[in-house]
Amino acid sequence: MLKVQELREIIKLIDQSSITEFTYEVEGASVSLKKAGNENVAIVSEAGVQQAKPAQEKPQATVVNEQPANSEEQPASANAVNYDHEIVSPMVGTFYAASSPENDPFVTRGSSVETNTVVCIVEAMKLFNEIEAEISGEIVEVLVENGELVEYGQPLFRVKK
Repeated sequence: MLKVQELREIIKLIDQSSITEFTYEVEGASVSLKKAGNENVAIVSEAGVQQAKPAQEKPQATVVNEQPANSEEQPASANAVNYDHEIVSPMVGTFYAASSPENDPFVTRGSSVETNTVVCIVEAMKLFNEIEAEISGEIVEVLVENGELVEYGQPLFRVKK
């Protein structure tokens, strides 16, 4: 399943490129993008035309055929994560869960944090910036992988007070 952030990245990359048509399929989800000048835009999947409307400056996107990888129905509450606060990246950079590859991560799911607890490092332009929780609670979800590029304001962790 595509994350919203991944979908935004794809749209941004297509918008900045000379590509006029793009289709991406992963784990049962299919995204088709088509951009054009002042013509109509049609978003097409295997099921046929999904949407047709006048073109805008930005490419249009639709997620179709989104289903879990397994065909079993899962209740929505089973996948829902209860949290009160998201710790977000204060800058664009590379996310590191630990101070070095040999060390354990600063925090993992289930870790208790205080306002001054270092939860990760974001490296930007060869500067390693320690990111603090700024809230007391328990980490209920880690949203990024070690070594992943992160953007300003991108959620990194979810915390339950």
